[in-house]
Amino acid sequence: MGSIDGKVAFITGVARGQGRSHAVRLAREGANIIGIDICADIPANGYPMASHEELDETVALVEEAGGKMLGTVADVRDFEQVKTAMDAGVEHFGRLDIVLANAGIAPLAFRQLSIEEELAQWRAVTSVNLDGAYHTAWAAVPHLLSGNRGGVIIFTSSTAGIKGFGGLQGGGLGYAASKHGIVGLMRTLANALAPLNIRVNTVHPTAVNTMMATNPDMTEFLEKNPGAGPHLQNPMPVGMMEPEDVSAAIAYLVSDEAKYVTGVTFPVDAGFCNKV
Repeated sequence: MGSIDGKVAFITGVARGQGRSHAVRLAREGANIIGIDICADIPANGYPMASHEELDETVALVEEAGGKMLGTVADVRDFEQVKTAMDAGVEHFGRLDIVLANAGIAPLAFRQLSIEEELAQWRAVTSVNLDGAYHTAWAAVPHLLSGNRGGVIIFTSSTAGIKGFGGLQGGGLGYAASKHGIVGLMRTLANALAPLNIRVNTVHPTAVNTMMATNPDMTEFLEKNPGAGPHLQNPMPVGMMEPEDVSAAIAYLVSDEAKYVTGVTFPVDAGFCNKV
């Protein structure tokens, strides 16, 4: 038996990267998974989003880990899509205990943009990262309340949700603003839901070895701007963490080991946010 045996987790952005890693880790800990991903590209985002095939791969990996998973194509920018997928999952599994609002994009562009492109980046990143987090939480709260067992909501923020960095373009500014906004959402929900035994926290990873950090645009930028490297380096001797490193923190935060941990900004960052 795992630390969350028999519980059900809803995870956004589940088809690859951190979302997939979280799903597999929680399945190993005994949970069943309701997972969604957009499985379509977002025009203002410079790198490809996950595919239907990757979503199917996540389902298979969860099953290999001992869990069951209901995987659905849904866009976190659309509340009704999120709610429909969540409602179907709760009906299928009979309960909801854990919510991971993980879906996010970082539409960085390393060239001069038109004002239309700047605005498109801003709107894309804030709608996915912040609106999507709100939609996920708001669809989940009624199910957590009706279960009368308490629960856990974890939002994936970033070191950019603690520090102020991201550049002067719409995508970078929107990324930092959305990740800071998630902290405000978390703190307010944590206060409101604590009397109902629902805990709410954020995790703040440094760079993680996923498409967001390893896409061609980011690689080209670092090659052309070697001076940016030290600014983005972690104090601990690791260039990028693996998704599983973040999943380890998630597994702790959703377990009874953390039963009184709420309202917390939880860095998983190799010391990044603490450095001068």
